[in-house]
Amino acid sequence: MTRLERLQERLDERLLVTSLVNVAYLTGFESSNAALLVDPERGTTLYTDFRYLEVAQAVPGVEVVRGTRTLVQGIGQELDGRLAFEADAVSYADYELLSAGALQLVPTRGAVEELRAVKSDDEVERIRRAARAADFAFQALLAETWVGRSERELAWRLLQLMHANGVDELSFETIVVAGPNGALPHGRPSDDGIPERTLVTVDWGARLDGYCSDCTRTLATGALSKELRRMYDVCLEAQLTALEGIRPGMSGVEADKLARDVIDEAGYGEYFGHGLGHGVGVDIHEAPRLTRESVDTLAVGNVLTIEPGIYVPGVGGVRIEDLGVLREDGVEVLSSLPKELAFVG
Repeated sequence: MTRLERLQERLDERLLVTSLVNVAYLTGFESSNAALLVDPERGTTLYTDFRYLEVAQAVPGVEVVRGTRTLVQGIGQELDGRLAFEADAVSYADYELLSAGALQLVPTRGAVEELRAVKSDDEVERIRRAARAADFAFQALLAETWVGRSERELAWRLLQLMHANGVDELSFETIVVAGPNGALPHGRPSDDGIPERTLVTVDWGARLDGYCSDCTRTLATGALSKELRRMYDVCLEAQLTALEGIRPGMSGVEADKLARDVIDEAGYGEYFGHGLGHGVGVDIHEAPRLTRESVDTLAVGNVLTIEPGIYVPGVGGVRIEDLGVLREDGVEVLSSLPKELAFVG
């Protein structure tokens, strides 16, 4: 059964898919201007403009309609009756264009994202290859000098090494932060040099064959203070506890709590301000969410990040992240890099 057919089975009424990521996921058709009308009774219509028409006509299982650059305007004029739309993908301006005609618009969320959350064996293999390429690149960087080079230079060097290992592009902008900069969970690499006797956090990912990877390691540039070493050990314990405890059927809140309890008990609870993890696939952030506010339930086939962190302003930070696929008996880790504290010079 194709992805489109699986979606049709789940729908009670017509759905307009305007997220370009979701259009590509459902059909394999990638463009900067496309929309899908998925009708559980009458099949699927693919809308695009002249620039992509020939490619669209080769997409199986859809009827292709040529529209203008402003696709939603034409769709709003052409259709009537009830129409569900992706509330998270339609801007207010596009909503106005859709609602100008005779449509009764019904906002929905998660119809395609729920399909995307459970990966097929082929999808898991693609993600595994992306993770492997990213790991090889990082291993090569570990053999180089770190101290004295800037955060920005190391991030750029890791990009070069990933391309050398066959990566199509980055999943997201690489994070390299050292010393007090490490207290910024999503800090941007600066021109600051990497100092000795501190922690350096690197968060990087590769996109290969349309799928993303995500990994974080925190390294030491020499002997650490007792506080930095304890932060690392607590974070590692939290990460290992979560990896060991996560199971299908668990809520995202329960998964987050596995790691959060360890960090809370060690006295660092106020310094762990983000969620434990998120889904990864064709996007770097997908369902399910592993957070204190999550409404998701974990299922076999979810590909997840497990990434607790501790960030103490003025001192430094540590985050340890693996990417894994959820199996019947727990998490199969796709990241291959060790997590014992490693030292770079």
